[in-house]
Amino acid sequence: MDVELRVVRSDDAARLAALLTQLGYPVQEPEVTERLTYWFGDPASLLIGADVRGDLAGVAALHVIPMLEATGRWARLAALVVDERYRGKGVGRSLVEAAETRAREMGCRYMEIASSRRRVQAHRFYRSLGYEDVCERSARFIKYLLR
Repeated sequence: MDVELRVVRSDDAARLAALLTQLGYPVQEPEVTERLTYWFGDPASLLIGADVRGDLAGVAALHVIPMLEATGRWARLAALVVDERYRGKGVGRSLVEAAETRAREMGCRYMEIASSRRRVQAHRFYRSLGYEDVCERSARFIKYLLR
């Protein structure tokens, strides 16, 4: 499959809304348009799109965070979504590899991916790319500040 990787643009909002809805986060285009403004304005964040014959087939959301406890930065794949029609065809792999390349270029020591325990297929996919589930040795705590 011929996949062109590119930066997500503001005119991708409607298609991105459809992708996020497929991922289980129902959203409308105006909300995505608003979210894109703060993604585009953040120099530590990047939205990578996978274009297949003019169709936005998937998106990887990358965020880079500086480290204090060690020299360098680390990256977080904040979101990864591939349209159902393109899953299993290398689109997700291309997006993750592009995110990893960009993270390396920005001096990141490692990449983190958080994924709901119910996404068993996604976990197999991440393992196939060399990612390790570290929940046994590293806890993740969340406190909601706004609802």
